[in-house]
Amino acid sequence: MSCSARLAWLMEMPTGERRAALAAFTPGEQDELATHWRLWARAEQLPPKGDWSVWLVMAGRGFGKTRAGAEWVRGVAEADPDARIALVGASLAEVRAVMVEGESGILAVSPPGRRPDYEPSLRRLVWANGARALLYSAGEPEALRGPQHSHAWCDEIAKWDHAGGRALAAWDNLLFGLRLGERPRAMATTTPRAVPLIARLMREQGGGGACGMVITRGRTEDNAANLPARYLRDIRRTFGRSLLARQELDGELIADREGALWTRGLIEGCREAAAPAMARIVVGVDPPASAAGDACGIVVVGIDQGGIAHVLADASATKPSPERWARAAAGAAAAWRADRVVAEANQGGEMVASVLRAAELALPLRLVHASRGKVARAEPVAALYEAGRVRHAGVFAALEDEMCGLMPGGAYEGPGRSPDRADALVWALSELMLGRSRGPRVRAT
Repeated sequence: MSCSARLAWLMEMPTGERRAALAAFTPGEQDELATHWRLWARAEQLPPKGDWSVWLVMAGRGFGKTRAGAEWVRGVAEADPDARIALVGASLAEVRAVMVEGESGILAVSPPGRRPDYEPSLRRLVWANGARALLYSAGEPEALRGPQHSHAWCDEIAKWDHAGGRALAAWDNLLFGLRLGERPRAMATTTPRAVPLIARLMREQGGGGACGMVITRGRTEDNAANLPARYLRDIRRTFGRSLLARQELDGELIADREGALWTRGLIEGCREAAAPAMARIVVGVDPPASAAGDACGIVVVGIDQGGIAHVLADASATKPSPERWARAAAGAAAAWRADRVVAEANQGGEMVASVLRAAELALPLRLVHASRGKVARAEPVAALYEAGRVRHAGVFAALEDEMCGLMPGGAYEGPGRSPDRADALVWALSELMLGRSRGPRVRAT
């Protein structure tokens, strides 16, 4: 039986039987067959059939999205010497570290004798047959204005910089230049998040597929054969069926609630990679009502010299004892060299102060008493976001889920029974931005 006939024989086998069948091949043939992606890929990792222009793989972490993207690029390049492929990531560093050089990147999945030449200084890959791929950062949309491509692989589009419409601009500039060859195509791989670019793609696909888009969805467990069993067990035990788990593990797109004080698009527009130097830092604390209560919200917020607030950390503690949440608050204050701790005192009054003092909290402590409900207190803070006066220095998924569950009129439709993290954020921002004569001042370094 020829090698090609054996390959066809393997292709007809159930996936689970193929590894055992490899024993019938010589070592050299086994090495070669190990690089035939269609033998080992799951069906959802392979390009869809039919005439499509955009293939969106939106699935949970560990699904195998990067491997699918790298193998698709390899297949395109090896089949078409004229291929000109754009590799677009959130930053050039991520394109290099994940899409090109990563464990499931293009260089790793390519057979040793057929790897493309990687020229980092020129930001390109060149295959022996003449096919080429160029590296781009979605944070520089103008770099995609002008170049022409036949194919594109866009990785983690939910992580692209959505501030100022950069992600949408990068995507649009890429599509305008996707005009080489008879059938230009783009593949996008991402963990779902309700950001403007994904929201637009979903609207376009739902409008009858005018853009020729096919969507593949999947869960982390779909790739269980290639993931440690302990990882799968522990990650599920930790996150369960929370909104974060549904998004990051199950690959669900968590939509905004109509009329909520915050939308995910609004928060994404406030995202920043790192915060500048702070003029003042406070820690907001929303203590649980009892030892058996919900989480203790602990959020660190600073204000810069220009009067812009920056959310720096979410140090909240889940179902903690009074001692544990007090130590978590004191630890956050010490780690960020905070100027003040602001804690709600409605539940326990002076007990809150005594618990915090017992945790060796030496900073000024301000106890605040809530005269209005959580949502009413949050409304003026949400207005600060609308005005562009607050930034998030990173991603705070659990906090942001709660923020997007606060509804006008007092209702809360987010995870858990109470928005403890969001309330701590509100106390901190109110102290920094809405208090009387509380402008920024120079901090001692």
